[in-house]
Amino acid sequence: MYHSSHIMGRQPILNGLEQVVGYELLFRSPQSISSAAILDSAKATSSVILDVLSHFGIREILGGYRGFINVDADMLMNEALELLPAEMIGLELLESIIVTPGIIDRCRKLKAKGFVLALDDHRYSLAYEELYDGVIDIVKLDLLATSMDELCQDVEQLRRYPVKLLAEKVDSRHVYLRCRRMGLELFQGYFFARPSLMQKSRMENSSGTFFNLMQQLSNDADIDEIEQTFKQSPALTYKLLLLVNSVSFSTREKIRTVRHAITQIGMDNLNRWVQLALFADDGGQGLNSAILDMAAVRAAFMEELSRVKPHSPRLLRHAQPEQAFMVGTLSMLKDIYDVELKDIVARLNLTDEIQDALIFRGGDLGTLLCLAEMMESLALDEAAESLEKLGITLDTVIACQKKAYNWRSKLG
Repeated sequence: MYHSSHIMGRQPILNGLEQVVGYELLFRSPQSISSAAILDSAKATSSVILDVLSHFGIREILGGYRGFINVDADMLMNEALELLPAEMIGLELLESIIVTPGIIDRCRKLKAKGFVLALDDHRYSLAYEELYDGVIDIVKLDLLATSMDELCQDVEQLRRYPVKLLAEKVDSRHVYLRCRRMGLELFQGYFFARPSLMQKSRMENSSGTFFNLMQQLSNDADIDEIEQTFKQSPALTYKLLLLVNSVSFSTREKIRTVRHAITQIGMDNLNRWVQLALFADDGGQGLNSAILDMAAVRAAFMEELSRVKPHSPRLLRHAQPEQAFMVGTLSMLKDIYDVELKDIVARLNLTDEIQDALIFRGGDLGTLLCLAEMMESLALDEAAESLEKLGITLDTVIACQKKAYNWRSKLG
């Protein structure tokens, strides 16, 4: 297996409107996965920075948002850090860093160069006062490591400084709303995968049309029939046109109608857009919707991985790209509708392979879905082990991630 790359995870950072405003980027080196060997810190630093700049292509990963990377004391002091584009990168200072005059001075210099600085897994402490006061931009509070009482005390103290407060590991809407009421402005965690009641009702209004469309597209219905179905749901039509117009096709002409969309992009693309349109929010978030972000990346990543045919492992030879994309999007519907996947599957008249993947994580498509979910939940060590068993190189995964992120960023 090729060992010069890293495996990468990307977790969205949301604002109080649940819009994506940035990503935390996490890296694992194969050496740290397959053995207890710990890389020399300076080498690890240079290696990660080199990977971010060359292997991944930072603009493809981030699509115009800022990406945050974790830095320890050695990495913070390393000049190689300045190779990164300050306008696109935020530096998260790990809690292991001990504040010294040298650290404070280095932070001031990096801030002056345009980097956004954050304190990771932080608890309020007087030792950081000089950093709080105009040097640090974001303080990240770990909800799992802090009781609500301690969190309230820390928020009270930190409110005095010009810092934004970010709640990490927000795993439910209840916790998210509580944190928002306390004055926290930024959020990380998968609370957004279970939408608010208002979002749910908007999505449910489109769901009947969506299921009809999915069936028609899988049965190769003609344009007239598909257009008639769209007319039953102005909301879904609007979302579809929003998505289709956001991506640059060969023509500069704006897509005006469903029929126009079909003739311009073809049935295969229409199928893909219809699946994603359900996740595009028409209540203010538009294409910044975190659910759309997750669905688009999951589906595109699975599709790209299924295309790796010439060198692909025996295990994945039965996964077809369009099926992989569909499994990626449909696998998220359970979180949105509180509906069992078997009920969704029954309504859509799907193939046995897709049903098996969605309900039991079975077959090649199920394997791809498990891999995508591991990457999303940042279970990177587990993902790397699975990839090694499948015989998929990290370079291949990076190439697939890059295409998926790039495709997502084209959605606006």
